[in-house]
Amino acid sequence: MPDTQPTVRPATAGDLEAIAGIFAHYVTDSVFTFEEVPPTVGQWRQRLGTLIECGLPFLVAEVDGTVAGYAYASPWRPKPAYRHTVEDSIFLAPDRQRKGLGRLLLDALLRGCAAAGSRQVVAVIADSGDPASVALHRACGFTEAGRLTRVGYKHGRWIDTVLMQRAA
Repeated sequence: MPDTQPTVRPATAGDLEAIAGIFAHYVTDSVFTFEEVPPTVGQWRQRLGTLIECGLPFLVAEVDGTVAGYAYASPWRPKPAYRHTVEDSIFLAPDRQRKGLGRLLLDALLRGCAAAGSRQVVAVIADSGDPASVALHRACGFTEAGRLTRVGYKHGRWIDTVLMQRAA
């Protein structure tokens, strides 16, 4: 039986176990994130609460009743002058990649950022050798703003980050 159409909706506390599981894969098995220890469900609960307090979007893509991916916007930097700039984060369950969910989530996230009063959205993308995230952001109107070379060290290798940005 084919998958039903995905639904994008605000994340809830009931989604956090699935979100933690998706992210744990990227922490332990990839360099897509520079985290080295997967956050607990409790830490995800705190993040969700903080983002809700800030009025920023935290979304999930649900397919067939299962969380297939998530995206959220968080403050770019803590200094007050940056208060209108956010950073996006998007992660999909490994078996849900390259099926259009990233685009669906990023489009909805950008609408949520604009509604929240954000002016700029920044993407910090680990240059893992997989061009998918850069391509997704470029397709959604992001342009490359720079590159930080060898700023992360994970799984025995140095990793660059690509900085991309667009108006919200």
